[in-house]
Amino acid sequence: MKSLCIIATLLLASAAAAAEHDHANCPMHAAHHKADVDRRGDDVMGFSHEKTKHTFTSYDDGGAIEVRALDANDADSIAMIRKHLDAVAKDFTAGNFAKPEAIHATSPDGAAVMAAKKALIRYQYSDIENGGRVRITTKDPAAIAAVHDFLKFQIAEHGE
Repeated sequence: MKSLCIIATLLLASAAAAAEHDHANCPMHAAHHKADVDRRGDDVMGFSHEKTKHTFTSYDDGGAIEVRALDANDADSIAMIRKHLDAVAKDFTAGNFAKPEAIHATSPDGAAVMAAKKALIRYQYSDIENGGRVRITTKDPAAIAAVHDFLKFQIAEHGE
């Protein structure tokens, strides 16, 4: 009887642990995931998602990533945005997508193709009002599709 109780306890604990990690059936999965992305993003980017706005835009020749401080007087956020996006442009030029992978805990859609076609894609950083921008351009059709996939992934993950 004691063995049966131990087995039953272990089975219940195992089922509870499995349910805890069953993301597909978790009604709060999207909210938990977004909170995790926001937390990791704040750590990796060096500025608060609550004080900034990300914009991801697709263009016929690629796209753009823009981040702006919500408060034009928030010099610290503006400086960190510019530092982060300048580093992103350099990283992506080198085929390094470690930052978005760290933020999203997975390799973003399109990143592998963008890394493989790094010689065919241009990433140009520029300051913009209250923040910064990385303009992504290419003439390669597969690279354009990958950039668009990457930007769609970002929009879905950040909700912007």
